[in-house]
Amino acid sequence: MHLSILYRGRLSSCNYDCPYCPFAKTYDTRAALRRDAEDLARFVDWAERQTMELSVLFTPWGEGLVRRHYRDAMVQLSHMPHVRRVVIQTNLCIGTRWLDEVNLDSFALWCTYHPGQVTRAAFLARCNELARRGVRYTVGMVAMREHLEEIQLLREELPDEVPMWINAYDERPAGYYSDAEIQQLQRVDPHFLFNLEPSASLGAPCFTGENVVSVDGDGNVKRCHFVTEPLGNLYDGSFAAQLRPRGCPNQRCDCYIGYAHRKDLPFQRDYPAGVLERFRG
Repeated sequence: MHLSILYRGRLSSCNYDCPYCPFAKTYDTRAALRRDAEDLARFVDWAERQTMELSVLFTPWGEGLVRRHYRDAMVQLSHMPHVRRVVIQTNLCIGTRWLDEVNLDSFALWCTYHPGQVTRAAFLARCNELARRGVRYTVGMVAMREHLEEIQLLREELPDEVPMWINAYDERPAGYYSDAEIQQLQRVDPHFLFNLEPSASLGAPCFTGENVVSVDGDGNVKRCHFVTEPLGNLYDGSFAAQLRPRGCPNQRCDCYIGYAHRKDLPFQRDYPAGVLERFRG
């Protein structure tokens, strides 16, 4: 058995203040950070005791890699022989020396470039450090219209083998993008329309709840971040009896970490080297 886990703990603090993010420049108390670290250590301990193959994508509300407990957890998980992949969403704002400790065979980063928070030159310098170390990574941006030129320039300056993905701006009014702009964005990310114009999801076959689950800091298991129905708890094992094929209960799924697991969409096929981090090969 192989189980993919989307882990989202209590962390909600971020060092960036992106205008499109509700968690921009928020702060966690010391008590909240301590509890988050304890929860994460419990999860890593659980993962170490498993015999099934695991893949883990950390999807914190804030920036995880500025916290040592996330860096340490990723290093530990990457060296577990039954962990196929460990990935985190990150703004790539920290140094890269700690990456010398990871197992590159199972480690990957999902990096987002935020113009206005960091220069393109500084972001690309960090990407170059990832490449020098042999780290598997992908890069993405939010397609605000004022950043469309940055999207194009970043794509031109990234190595061809590094996938680049684009998320539509959530707060856009009707007609926000012109037809020409949509075509430009599709040339950068051929899957852009799945995010811009999500197809109907209700009843669609999905791996979530079958071999993909969402886990919070208390170990509560749901099929994904966007379905509230509980499946049990990770630590008492009660979730396992609830794993089975299911159709999506939502009318729409507009976030990659949800719709990437739909069986009727092309992501499992198009990202054979790592659907969690959007890596083609």
